[in-house]
Amino acid sequence: MKKLLLLIFVLSSLILHSAEISYKISMPEPHTHYFEVIMNVKGHSKPYFDIQMPVWAPGSYLVREFSRNIEDLNATFNKKLLKTEKINKNTWRIYTDKADNVDIRYKVYAFEMSVRTSFIDASHGYFNGTSMFMFIDELKNIPHQVSITPYKDWKKVSTALPKAAEKGFEYTAPNYDILVDSPFEIGNHETFDFTSAGVVHHVAMYGKGNYNIETLKTDMAKVTQACTDVFGVNPNKEYTFIIHNLTEGSGGLEHLSSTTLQVNRWTYEGHAYLGFLSLVAHEYFHLWNVKRIRPKALGPFDYNNENYTHLLWVMEGFTSYYDELLLYRAGFYTEDDILKKLNGSINSIENQPGNKVQPVADASFNAWIKAYRPDENSYNTTISYYTKGSVVANMLDLTIAHATKGQKHLDDVMKFLYNEYYLKQNRGFTSSEMQQAVEKVSGLKMNDFFEKYIYGTQTFDYETIYGYVGMPVQTMINKEPSMGVSTSGNVVKRVIRGSSAYEGGLNVNDEILAVDGFRVQDNLGDLVASKNVGDVIDVLISRDNLIQTVRFPLKENGGMHYYIINDADSSSPVYKKWMTK
Repeated sequence: MKKLLLLIFVLSSLILHSAEISYKISMPEPHTHYFEVIMNVKGHSKPYFDIQMPVWAPGSYLVREFSRNIEDLNATFNKKLLKTEKINKNTWRIYTDKADNVDIRYKVYAFEMSVRTSFIDASHGYFNGTSMFMFIDELKNIPHQVSITPYKDWKKVSTALPKAAEKGFEYTAPNYDILVDSPFEIGNHETFDFTSAGVVHHVAMYGKGNYNIETLKTDMAKVTQACTDVFGVNPNKEYTFIIHNLTEGSGGLEHLSSTTLQVNRWTYEGHAYLGFLSLVAHEYFHLWNVKRIRPKALGPFDYNNENYTHLLWVMEGFTSYYDELLLYRAGFYTEDDILKKLNGSINSIENQPGNKVQPVADASFNAWIKAYRPDENSYNTTISYYTKGSVVANMLDLTIAHATKGQKHLDDVMKFLYNEYYLKQNRGFTSSEMQQAVEKVSGLKMNDFFEKYIYGTQTFDYETIYGYVGMPVQTMINKEPSMGVSTSGNVVKRVIRGSSAYEGGLNVNDEILAVDGFRVQDNLGDLVASKNVGDVIDVLISRDNLIQTVRFPLKENGGMHYYIINDADSSSPVYKKWMTK
């Protein structure tokens, strides 16, 4: 019996090994916002197989239900229709009748312009593979081929996938994971290259903007080099930036050998330009931190379900710390600039009530149901693993440099994770292994730190930790009267937990009409500022179009402001290690 089972397994493996999957993508009417796909499956001659559309895009932790955009799916063999059956929200069963060469045709509606989704109109086409390519689970690890037929007037295709032929737009991926981790830009976009860290970087620029290509070549090279210097090695030979210049940007999304950035088209001057370079640094740093250094849960991916991890505070938070720090190392920020950024992150988390409710590890784990689905109470109950994680990184960086007398810092933790888990063991790491990595580099026992600040909600000892580099931290409580609301016009959009309004009964969506008989017209702040702490105020509101008055005493703002004083001894080894360039 065992020999028979072994024979069946071997034969099945041989059949699957001989299978081939390819896709043809066309866009004959881009103004209708449809891509047309032909998925060809050869060598899979079982009575049926299932094809599935991913429900999410790695790097963006929200179930997006990409199958909702699929239309007109059918399967044929030698132009003969085969039976197809949708068996759940993102799975179609193809009954092959033992045909070993099946074409599956479907259309994808693509009109969501974000780095996580797909879009096509009369000016260009862009897609992420998770919203375009269906997969066969048992064949995810075989090579996949892609052929692009651009709209008749479009001449360029940009992607990180290698070309399968010298001419035309044919590409190959070693497996499905790499295929969907390589977005495509199609149209007549502007392209240019630069070389940094021994890597040829291709840049595809869609949309008009105030950018200067020669400036971008120089500055992006500095940023990418600074990222590489953290690890001492760049795993790519080539890398692709797809940049969309739009009226409204939506950030970036990382990939193994590429990234997509969406920015305001006028972002390339002044302070906004530093924000663009910070975004470049953030997404580029991800080619190590999350695409190669990764939690166990984030690869191999389950494309049908959420992939939960407690470690997004490392993947996104540490990356947020470095995207600012590396601009300092690359010469774009002064020391005062980077301290202002770090100071801003501290004040951001310490003045958000949710920081005392949700540990940063829980913020990571619950990203799927909370971070990407915020509501009017999220500010009171959650914390960003980006911002809180960046403060954790800052605290660890200083703590490690102090513990090792300036011999090591956070860079050494990142290098250890890269070398040990990516290069040596070729796997993701666990939360306990993350703590062990910090302990190995610092020589400290970190149980107390992790319990208090990662799995708990205690406030960092900023005075002591910044004291390691001779920088005093002053604190000041805001004692001004405050209602504790955020408004859009006169409509309440957020009520801060513990504030005057929170305890006094103001609700989100209340329209504030008057305070103490004075009509509110873009002057709510002035009316409150004229009062004293303890004054009882009458707030006339419209709630569900019913006029009523809410009365409550004004409390002080209570916000804690932290100020890092730059009195560091620049000759100390701890300072030198931390602020190294």
